[in-house]
Amino acid sequence: MKTLQKNIRPAIVLTLLLTIVTGFLYPGIVTGLAQVIFPYQANGSIHTTSDGKQIGSDIIGQYWTSARYFHGRPSATLSETDSTKSEPYNAQNSAASNLGPTNATLIQNVQQNVKKLQKENPGTPVPVDLVTASGSGLDPTSRLQEPSSRFPGLPGSVI
Repeated sequence: MKTLQKNIRPAIVLTLLLTIVTGFLYPGIVTGLAQVIFPYQANGSIHTTSDGKQIGSDIIGQYWTSARYFHGRPSATLSETDSTKSEPYNAQNSAASNLGPTNATLIQNVQQNVKKLQKENPGTPVPVDLVTASGSGLDPTSRLQEPSSRFPGLPGSVI
């Protein structure tokens, strides 16, 4: 019995110590430093309107449905074939599509996206960012080619 107590006590003490260090101290220190050094980013890069209303995060994309808006990248959280998946750009369902470059579904999705964009903007090249989803499925923007490809007179530095 003494041997069991002798072995269990250090295990329990170490478990409690590591729980305190890794569960409370380390996260608290990192969170505190982040709040001091990068408060905007640590709080989610929240986008605030001129009247002070918080409307979302600057680093989470939105689902664009109209041709009059600049298009973001397709969201990997959108699945037209699986109605059980969440809506596009839903951060709770963030994930890559896990479709490889030779996957027929990926090829079909890219071809559909290209056709849609060519229909909206005939004669303009379609940047790859506008037809392929990112790893997270939540990227807010494509590279600067997107607006410039849709509106040739628009300077690339506008975005």
